Amino acid sequence: MTEQLSVKDWLDQGLKTLARRGFTALKAEPLAKAMGVSRGSFYWHFADIGAYRAAILTHWREVAAEQVIAELETIPEGGDALALLLRRAFSARLALERAVRSWATADAAARAAVLEVDQRRIGYIESLLRQAGFPHDVARGRAQIFYWAFIGYALSEQALPKPRQQAAIDELLRMARR
Repeated sequence: MTEQLSVKDWLDQGLKTLARRGFTALKAEPLAKAMGVSRGSFYWHFADIGAYRAAILTHWREVAAEQVIAELETIPEGGDALALLLRRAFSARLALERAVRSWATADAAARAAVLEVDQRRIGYIESLLRQAGFPHDVARGRAQIFYWAFIGYALSEQALPKPRQQAAIDELLRMARR
């Protein structure tokens, strides 16, 4: 790379590395080598690897929750944001989700980030269910069930055949409609 790298370039590379090789691969030297620059470029943007890892977690929260929610919020009135969310969530590549959750088993900051994203996602699903007319307690319970289903799917190493995956999504959508 000949142009100067930005913080976002480093963070995007970090998420790719995290998804492919896990949190132990988040080290300055291998990251710099993968990006074709010296380690000095890394330290230009980050004080140390701890600061970088904290920034990675912030970036993951933005990508994994806030950007998704912001995109869903652009759906015109009458659109089915929950159906779109469920279809996307259950058809996404989830290596990054698994990697961050694995990291959370060994690191308190990663665990806090995962808990924050979990609560944000569940709260957003609950709000969609409330907008669909479900009472508060029903919306809260179903949001939790949907999220548990997603987490189970995300952590499963065994892919479902497309027809079975679609049947599961259809069942979740039936639950979302009453």
